[in-house]
Amino acid sequence: MEQITSRHNPLALQIRRLNQQREARTQLGLFCAEGPKLLEEAEKAGVAVDTVVAARGAGVPVPPGARGVEVPRDLLESLCDTKTPQGVLFLAPLPDTAPPERLPGRRYLVLDGVQDPGNVGAIWRTADALGADGLILLPGCADPFSPKVVRATMGACFRLPVYQMQAGQLPGLLERSGLPLYAAAVRADTLDLRQARLERCAVVIGSEGRGVSRQVLELCRQTVRIPMRARCESLNAAAAAAVVLWEMCRQEERLEE
Repeated sequence: MEQITSRHNPLALQIRRLNQQREARTQLGLFCAEGPKLLEEAEKAGVAVDTVVAARGAGVPVPPGARGVEVPRDLLESLCDTKTPQGVLFLAPLPDTAPPERLPGRRYLVLDGVQDPGNVGAIWRTADALGADGLILLPGCADPFSPKVVRATMGACFRLPVYQMQAGQLPGLLERSGLPLYAAAVRADTLDLRQARLERCAVVIGSEGRGVSRQVLELCRQTVRIPMRARCESLNAAAAAAVVLWEMCRQEERLEE
């Protein structure tokens, strides 16, 4: 493996930029991920890993075609976004997040202004686990390929597609795809989540503070509410998404019986 010892090496400088700047990720077409588990998940998903950077002596296998680099442990720690690095980081190609002409599949979540990286990553992970076909991120959401989001996905970022678009593009895309748009919100037409037809649709989850924006809410055919105690007003965005995804999954299973 190639040996690097300087914190000013071009690769080290590039990794810091990728960790810190969304513009750098877009410009270079790469994003950074940490840990042997995420590296394993990337390989399983067939991702063409660009570069693997490992602590000296860690014995990390380098995927075929990837650049392999060993560095002193203190240098690796200076490059990692976490407080307790796991001995390896790697660079992967940034996927194209432009939506297709028509969305494949039946079930999507739309995130509207979900800013917390941990929430976006957790929702992505849950959507992958419960059989959603993808995520749609509207403006104001955390960058899906920032280090904190990638870490929180636990590998789902390599398996489940995410698309980014403006709210005004959403109605046309969903109409072409045959998917009605619902929102987890309250208005005059709100249905209990268990009464809504969720086996084929896209559901909007709003931001942690203000919920679904008025602009997006006006695009929705129906709103749904999660049944909960009257003394409780709302759930965390990731928790609300998990409940919606579970109900989508449950209805799908009932159709198959």
